[in-house]
Amino acid sequence: MGAATSPADRAAETGGPSARPPGPPKTASGSHVPDADERAADGPSGADGATAGGDDPATAGESGGARRSRRFPSLTRDTARPEGGGRAAPGDAPAPARQWPLLAVLCTAGIGLLIVAVDPFAEAFRVGTILIGCALLGGAVLRLVVPSVGMLAVRSRFTDLVTYGLLGFLIVMLALVAQPKPWLDIPFLEQAVHFTIR
Repeated sequence: MGAATSPADRAAETGGPSARPPGPPKTASGSHVPDADERAADGPSGADGATAGGDDPATAGESGGARRSRRFPSLTRDTARPEGGGRAAPGDAPAPARQWPLLAVLCTAGIGLLIVAVDPFAEAFRVGTILIGCALLGGAVLRLVVPSVGMLAVRSRFTDLVTYGLLGFLIVMLALVAQPKPWLDIPFLEQAVHFTIR
């Protein structure tokens, strides 16, 4: 039995339609022109790569952003809304109504600053400062009681409560013990001040 020959070998011998030319095609300048098999083996590159990558669904999903990674991004582009940071009124309400907790705190603190600046009566400094501290304490109460306080929510509920409450309490206490003629007399406070100054 002789060696078996395939149909492709017989076609190559007879010069049939499936016979491939012995050498790669060349242009008029003599440079090599890659055929379709060589281009496919090289992979997409340049302009061909752009069109080939756009037609491939797997490549298009990665480059087009349709496929999202479950890993945390190295650069965050936005910030999550804090707990209770939603609107304080429905979305169809006017803007001041949606932010009434923040406006209440800001207006009260603004009135206290105005009283301190204008100084219309004898104890204006003390009254205005107490009003500013009460505005911050009111902000802490609103943050605790109202479920959605809008832009009054800066961080978590606990952090906002501690910040507003502590600052408001300190401002009120400083206004009460301010000299001369303090409204609140704390005996050990005077001794502590004298001890630190000496």
